[in-house]
Amino acid sequence: MSDSDRPELTELLHAAVAAVGGAERPGQVSMAEAVSGAVARAEHLLVQAGTGTGKSLAYLVPALAARRKVVVATATLALQRQLVERDLPRTVEALRPLLRRSPTFATLKGRGNYLCLHRLHDGPPDEGEVLFDPAPTSRLGQDVVRLRDWADETETGDRDDLSPGVNDRAWAQVSVSSRECLGASRCPYGDDCFAEAARERAKQADIVITNHALLAIDALEDAPVLPEHELLIVDEAHEFASRATGVATAELSLSAVDRAARRAGKLANESAVDNLDAASEAFKKTMEGREPGRLRELDPDLGWTVSALRDASRGVITSLGEVRDKSLSNEDAARRQALAGVEHIHDTCERILKDSPHDVIWLERNERTGASLRVAPIAVAGLLREALFGDRTVVLTSATLKLGGDFRGVAGSLGLTAEGLLTDEPEPVPTEVAVQPGEGEESDDDADPDTDADLARWRALDVGSPFDYPRQGILYVARHLPPPGRDGMSADTLDELAELIEAAGGRALGLFSSRRGAEAATEALRERLDLPILCQGDDSLAELLRRFAAEPRTCLFGTLSLWQGVDVPGPSCQLVIMDRIPFPRPDDPLMSARAQSVQENGGNGFMAVSATHAALLMAQGAGRLIRAMDDRGVVAVLDPRLATARYGGFFRASMPPLWYTEDRNQVRRSLAAIDKDGRGEPA
Repeated sequence: MSDSDRPELTELLHAAVAAVGGAERPGQVSMAEAVSGAVARAEHLLVQAGTGTGKSLAYLVPALAARRKVVVATATLALQRQLVERDLPRTVEALRPLLRRSPTFATLKGRGNYLCLHRLHDGPPDEGEVLFDPAPTSRLGQDVVRLRDWADETETGDRDDLSPGVNDRAWAQVSVSSRECLGASRCPYGDDCFAEAARERAKQADIVITNHALLAIDALEDAPVLPEHELLIVDEAHEFASRATGVATAELSLSAVDRAARRAGKLANESAVDNLDAASEAFKKTMEGREPGRLRELDPDLGWTVSALRDASRGVITSLGEVRDKSLSNEDAARRQALAGVEHIHDTCERILKDSPHDVIWLERNERTGASLRVAPIAVAGLLREALFGDRTVVLTSATLKLGGDFRGVAGSLGLTAEGLLTDEPEPVPTEVAVQPGEGEESDDDADPDTDADLARWRALDVGSPFDYPRQGILYVARHLPPPGRDGMSADTLDELAELIEAAGGRALGLFSSRRGAEAATEALRERLDLPILCQGDDSLAELLRRFAAEPRTCLFGTLSLWQGVDVPGPSCQLVIMDRIPFPRPDDPLMSARAQSVQENGGNGFMAVSATHAALLMAQGAGRLIRAMDDRGVVAVLDPRLATARYGGFFRASMPPLWYTEDRNQVRRSLAAIDKDGRGEPA
């Protein structure tokens, strides 16, 4: 393709926006140009793009135009589906005549998301032979029979393509983890493996859509799971450090130890299994009565117990032997499964006993799994710095990357240093589609870019939002209320909550810092208000959101799941209420360890950890209000510290720029006017 024939980026973006039925936004154009420039200059890029910007197309179009292998990692299943089922097919079709090629795309998830044919047909059931009864009566058995029928119909084996779905217990009967997998070359169903087929499609595709968890596994674990690529785009990037921490966290639980011992029972040497059973029983007794919390060091009893578990696990591993050296049979599948569980116990014990200064160890109690020991890195920034920012360009985007008006907090949590921030005006780059080296242009591989991860070069850009926040919404802080305490919502605060909801005529999304707070407020207001109030836990989250969106005068109260990802434009959500600033619990082991680490290194632990955590949530929570150009409403914060504390300005600067007030009467009048207007009555 000659220079004169290459389409400009703006032409490509215009075609893509028209194809998906959207409207082109100035911020979208700015973001697309920035992504294109970052790729051309081999620089990393952070882009804050507010709700309604159309950021998906703003990164997809320059990615398709760049003719590079691209991986896009998203935080939510909903966004993955939107990209694969709507945005990408329409965009590719619209750009095909302009690019004179048809870029391909594929989805890739973790192995446990795909049905395993060997596990389904020949593998050992966890729940006993009752699952293979031809006419099971239990819900579990019926779900497994339905999964067996589905296996003959599905082309992908992807759990998310099964409708209606099944619970985790049923899915566990037909799936395996990467550790439990026999491997395509040794599995009798290897040629038909759904997970391997997905990986092969990903290798061949121009763009691969994956999730944060798989990206974190690829970055932090030894075995790569994503195909090699030149451009990585991380959407909802403000969540990625948390996802990476989850992947890097290991747990030693009573239930996991019992399950590992049970699976190894009939396969390993009897003496080795007896030792594991004895160590498991000792671990259980040692954990009894211990208070949850951080363990700054292992006491002698706990240290001895964990050592015994490690040594007993090693003995069982030796007894089970290497699965790859054995002929395939049903027993060997069970052996592989048992080996995976015992290896996890062994490796976690080793890590706990190592007691690295870079790790945090704590004891936790859970109603379902009982007591457990958990170990996690104090920070993942160093790990991500080495793993992410090497010989590829990384684009990180979200609606909330600036906290207190500054990108450096989120950037630092992801491994980018302040020293690498480029503040000079970037050189302009051609907006035409680039050809690949070998197609008429010389490669710039010898341009000696800065590839040192510690000095990764990055730029930051805020492209704003198409919404007129000061005209569309109000940020109201109830300064007159008492500061929140530990004994639940005060009578004055409950009165304020009820009056706000009455003024709005319902239409309220209540974001609470605890499940107990949400349930208490729900119970109290159901007695006081003649309005339907739903509470998280009443039904599935999907059903609650469906009802909230479909019934405009309904209220929905809940906790963390509702602070992010809820997208209900229109009259159903005109009041977003936050009961308090969502600081992490003071006794949270990981957060407190991180704050202490920052403090010991001369920083402000409270602002770097607790305030940053809360500011991200508040920014996300406030973002639930304005989701469309004609949305109007109020974000009400019932915590006076947002107005009175020194850190209040930091939080307000992190939130959308709504019109600010502390006037309770003005807010009630505004809510009443919005309510009347929403019902077609004169304001």
